[in-house]
Amino acid sequence: MAELVSNSIASHRTRRWMSSLESALRLFVHSNLFISLATTSVVVTTILLANLSLEPLPLFIVFAATLFVYTVNRFTDLEEDEENVPERASFTKRYGRLLLAAGVGLYVTAIGVAVILGLPGAVYLLLPPVIILLYSVGGIKRVFLVKNLFVGFAWGGIPLGVGYYYGRLWTLEILAFAVYLTAMITVAAAIFDIKDIEGDRQEGIATVPNRFGTATTRRYSQAANLAIAAAVVAVVAGSDLHLEFCSLLAMNGYVACYVPFATPDRGPLYYGFVVDGEHVFLAVVVVGLDWLIW
Repeated sequence: MAELVSNSIASHRTRRWMSSLESALRLFVHSNLFISLATTSVVVTTILLANLSLEPLPLFIVFAATLFVYTVNRFTDLEEDEENVPERASFTKRYGRLLLAAGVGLYVTAIGVAVILGLPGAVYLLLPPVIILLYSVGGIKRVFLVKNLFVGFAWGGIPLGVGYYYGRLWTLEILAFAVYLTAMITVAAAIFDIKDIEGDRQEGIATVPNRFGTATTRRYSQAANLAIAAAVVAVVAGSDLHLEFCSLLAMNGYVACYVPFATPDRGPLYYGFVVDGEHVFLAVVVVGLDWLIW
């Protein structure tokens, strides 16, 4: 009897712990802190692959710009989120203004620091509002495939920005990773659209899942993922890129694992944490390899 009671108490504690963990992860995802961490991870990966020195300023700039862009996007996409991700829409209505103030504050601070320090290319920090206008107001997201490519190129600009900051923009390492990231984010954008099928249909937004179905989207995405992985191997083998660039294949493996499970009924933690977690995963792999090598 005592053993049953003990097991029941342990089970209850486990459920409470899991519930608390899930709530914390939802807060992390809905607040856009995790996606901001993901883009910051891209900066870390770029720096290490290009053999640059790790500095805090580019990390802060990218984190601040991401928080600003995605928080504003939560407001512009609120009607869609009420259909597709009601929990996130409710979170935005309750805490969105506070997060928006934080995002704007950090973004303005980043611009101010860049101007004060006289950073070359500081003017490019004005691009985030342009991206928001083109994507949400300019109708980019309503054009079939252009939406996915636009998101891909926006993320692909992060390594280019890092290269510009360090005066190494036109190096093979920077350009190769920028192309790779653009391709991988384009694939991830198609997967993300699976969760938004109903809301996108109601809003008249054409997406790959809407046009071809979820199963076909997964097959296309997996095929594209494999093609990108093959391209990485071919480029490393046929160029002066160092072998550490093959660590990018870890991200392809990560994507290959989550694509089969992408369905419309998956919750925000799957897409906002598991899928977006690919960037954090890659950064951890690259940091680990860098530590082992040195």
